[in-house]
Amino acid sequence: MNKKKMRETIKQQLTAMERPVYEQKSFDIAAKLYALAEWKQAKIIALTVSADFEVDTWQLIRFAWLNGKIVCVPKCSPDTKSMQFYQLERFSDLEKVYAGLYEPNPEKTTPIHSNELDLLVVPGLLFERKGFRIGFGGGYYDRFLSSYKGQTISLAFSIQLLEKLPVEKYDMPVQKIVTDKEIIIC
Repeated sequence: MNKKKMRETIKQQLTAMERPVYEQKSFDIAAKLYALAEWKQAKIIALTVSADFEVDTWQLIRFAWLNGKIVCVPKCSPDTKSMQFYQLERFSDLEKVYAGLYEPNPEKTTPIHSNELDLLVVPGLLFERKGFRIGFGGGYYDRFLSSYKGQTISLAFSIQLLEKLPVEKYDMPVQKIVTDKEIIIC
């Protein structure tokens, strides 16, 4: 199965998850993440604002704010296939962009340099235990990860874990994957 078909299949499976199951699994993942030293020690955390079928990061953002952490979210530039992270201090500083995603409004937020990020929560659709992932197909995170030197963690529902993924030379693994059932050290 090619990556495009794999993406379509997992999106269908994730979208079919009933809301109470989604909420419980997202909560279980969050609880495991909060217990990790990487989360506890991080002062500046970068993560995406989740879409409906992804592990809920809205709750992570709220929890980070309540615990005095700085939260940064990416603004993607489709022209250059690059990302810039911006400090997010309130949800009202987000704007809806392509594909219904929320990104920071650069006029209301402050850019943060990548070397300031203590922890990067890397999104994805499918994962393998070695830390490789299939993202959404834009290559933004693989490009970013090629020069990022900080801590990397991905969050995934257990159904997003596969034994083996097709890996390309430019694919960059994460260091840990937190699922609703386990923490995987890659």
